[in-house]
Amino acid sequence: MSGVVVVGVDGSPSARKAAEVALGLAKSLGGSLHIVTAFDSDRAETFGVGSDEVKVWNSEAAETVAKSLGETRPGVEISYFAARGKPADALIKEAMRLDARLIVVGNRRMRGIGRLLGSVANSVAHNAPCDVYIANTYDD
Repeated sequence: MSGVVVVGVDGSPSARKAAEVALGLAKSLGGSLHIVTAFDSDRAETFGVGSDEVKVWNSEAAETVAKSLGETRPGVEISYFAARGKPADALIKEAMRLDARLIVVGNRRMRGIGRLLGSVANSVAHNAPCDVYIANTYDD
């Protein structure tokens, strides 16, 4: 029963924990892992001075975050994608595009006021085209 497991990352410790859970699930299912990072707009930041200047675009930074998480463990086919848009929408669109079996999200912002106002996990759970696994990413 293989399939694609999709996970969203944003560089936060919570997202890294969710990615580790997703990697374990993909391995257990005999599937692959697809790491998605969303960004709002493609802005560039310049680092350095003169001929040593380097421009880094948001889309490149997002891809770098996803790729670095994907290189943590061998044994599972890992792909990554940087998508413009809201995180929940990006995850859902990628899951649809890949005919994913599972979307993994962390439970950050699902406590307290965040639970009432909404979260990525809540939006994904209500709109996903496949199963959703909400990983416990809290330390307590």
